[in-house]
Amino acid sequence: MDQSLYRGSYKPFVSPLDPCPPILVKDFVLPPQLFTNFQPPGLPQNSPEEALWQGSLWPQFVDGFSREEGIS
Repeated sequence: MDQSLYRGSYKPFVSPLDPCPPILVKDFVLPPQLFTNFQPPGLPQNSPEEALWQGSLWPQFVDGFSREEGIS
């Protein structure tokens, strides 16, 4: 799967009256299961240890985000 499909960014409104330094671009990560209408039968499964490490029992639904990006 193309990992870039699940990442995006936008430019929020920056108020001239905001006392804090503005964040000009915000990034986000969308989980792959948002783009799956149903779970196909017979998907390969990770081992329980690998599922806990990756955050999903099914490798198809692992988006590979980094910890710096936050939780998807």
